[in-house]
Amino acid sequence: MSIIIPTFWDGFRVTLALLALSGVLSLIVGTILAAMRISPVASLRGFSAAWTEIARNTPLTLVFVFFGMVLPMMGVRAPYFLLAILALVYYTSAFVSEALRSGINGVPVGQAEAARSIGLGFGQTVSLVILPQAFRMTIPPLINVFIALTKNTSVAGGFFIVEIFAATRELTNAFGNIVVPILVAAAALYLVITIPLGFLASQLERRLVVRR
Repeated sequence: MSIIIPTFWDGFRVTLALLALSGVLSLIVGTILAAMRISPVASLRGFSAAWTEIARNTPLTLVFVFFGMVLPMMGVRAPYFLLAILALVYYTSAFVSEALRSGINGVPVGQAEAARSIGLGFGQTVSLVILPQAFRMTIPPLINVFIALTKNTSVAGGFFIVEIFAATRELTNAFGNIVVPILVAAAALYLVITIPLGFLASQLERRLVVRR
């Protein structure tokens, strides 16, 4: 029984690491994709649209199969933890991009026109005028994306990453007589992450909401 808490703790730490690293990278990549989606360069718009549509419409398990199995077969040598992060970033950044794009569409056109009228280029207009407002308008959807990301880290448990889900599977196999308490504990660990994220969303929305 003494193995249960250390096993869960190790899985919890790995889940937090996956969430933190892939969350930050997904936010960065998703923001770049959203900016490319409104770029005046057609090839950038096409690349962003293709990334977003393919990632959003591909099952996450299939994405993990590609990054965790196909890439190593093609000669890509990397730790499974890194491959799991790449899979999560590829998948999650598409949802971040779509959330931001909805916020960008909510920014009045006159804001961009005013920015251009004072001599700002496309990059400056997007980074200084459009994106700050888009972020404020899309805080709840973005937090929902990260809550979904927390649960999506469980897929990594099927690809040699010992996070909460994999730890739960290991413990239920070892202690079949207490399966229900183990499952309840695993659910509680996910709630420890997702409930604060939901609280953070409400706080940020109250403080940073765009005032019209």
